[in-house]
Amino acid sequence: MTHVPRLRRVAVTGIGLVTPLGVGWRRSWQNLLAGKSGLTSLKSDRAALAPSATAVGLPTEANPARAHARLFDGLPSTVAGLVPYGAYQEGGFDPQEWLAKGDDRKLAQFAQYAMCAAELALADADWKPADETGRLRTGVCVGSGIGSIEDFVTNAVAFQDKGYRRVSPMFVPRSLINMAAGHITMKHGFQGPNHAVSTACTTGAHSLGDAARFIMFGDADVMVAGGSEACVHPLAIAGFARAKSLSTQFNDTPERASRPFDQARDGFVIGEGSGVVVLEEWEHAQRRGAPIYAELCGYGLSADAHHMTAPPDDGRGAQLAMRRALQNAGVDPADVGYVNAHATSTPLGDTAENHAIKTVLKPADPSRLAVSSCKGAIGHLLGAAGAVEAIYTILAVHTGTVPPTLNYTPNPDDTDQFTLNYVPGKAQVLPNLRAALTNSFGFGGTNASLCITKAEV
Repeated sequence: MTHVPRLRRVAVTGIGLVTPLGVGWRRSWQNLLAGKSGLTSLKSDRAALAPSATAVGLPTEANPARAHARLFDGLPSTVAGLVPYGAYQEGGFDPQEWLAKGDDRKLAQFAQYAMCAAELALADADWKPADETGRLRTGVCVGSGIGSIEDFVTNAVAFQDKGYRRVSPMFVPRSLINMAAGHITMKHGFQGPNHAVSTACTTGAHSLGDAARFIMFGDADVMVAGGSEACVHPLAIAGFARAKSLSTQFNDTPERASRPFDQARDGFVIGEGSGVVVLEEWEHAQRRGAPIYAELCGYGLSADAHHMTAPPDDGRGAQLAMRRALQNAGVDPADVGYVNAHATSTPLGDTAENHAIKTVLKPADPSRLAVSSCKGAIGHLLGAAGAVEAIYTILAVHTGTVPPTLNYTPNPDDTDQFTLNYVPGKAQVLPNLRAALTNSFGFGGTNASLCITKAEV
């Protein structure tokens, strides 16, 4: 006889966000609902002051802003979603507020963002186990899609120009994608699963889903889970631009560049940041009186088995991921009131996902199914996107308010079957929202969908 274990429920008890809309979930969420944009020109003074700008080697020049702008000369896309620099109380990121002295040498930018987001999530959950049992039963699952591209570039150039002795001894430790998770475990003494996912733009969703399963199957009682990315770098932009993935038509109006589902969309806008949650076994959270934002109850994965960078026209891989998430959650498709779409603002990707959503959920009245993409406001955070957007989905279910899709204008002459409610420009209140899906898809044809439900006993 095959023994099938009873799966344990997973509660979301803490949230940490570092995004182009600000640091801290309340500020980021409020700005998202208000329709604000975190996108900017890479040739602006704001870009030169962003935390990630200090990680990019600037040419010697009296004007730092001009020096930074010169790094992006000749690139067809010069728009990005950048984390603002400044004090946390003002919504900015300053590494001195989050790192011990000297840790900026040990931690690459993506790991710094992850450390900040993890600290915010743990404080939000009020989880700081003082006993060995608590630390043994707490794990970390934080990944990144690219990691530290800056370390690869600077050390490759140093090695090429000046040889072995100019390669930094911190090159490998800073570059490894699992180091974000590793540093979080070391700081807090967590000795549960220490796991890192790297599945391109599906990383964040896979991180949350894998972490939830560690709890469901008893490997941990608490998991710190999420994704982080900081690769707004000339080489990364050049690579994505050569792959014809980036928006190039709105460099002079950056806040209009990311246009999910819109007829004028022409590619994604690269972004940076981190999203981390504290996931907790339901009864464990209840016993200690922790706040419960929502339940992560479904996780579906699939492969397109189709193409390196493009989805199949019918979005069949996305369909499989959504169906499997709903099946895993035990949620009927008719009960899903909101989908936080991956929708990066690419012509093919948005069309395929739209078709997949309609095929799986089969809404009786398509115009009433709310579907939005936060990438209109923050750009595409690559390996962090799935975690950040899962957090926005958790907050949507928790508050009964769904965030808007910026830069989307309904088109009465639409020929691509964009007939759903894409929440154009303004947040919408859905008081009866009980269940939602959040989708993430990545190069290599890797897909994941998470099902989030209202926190109910």
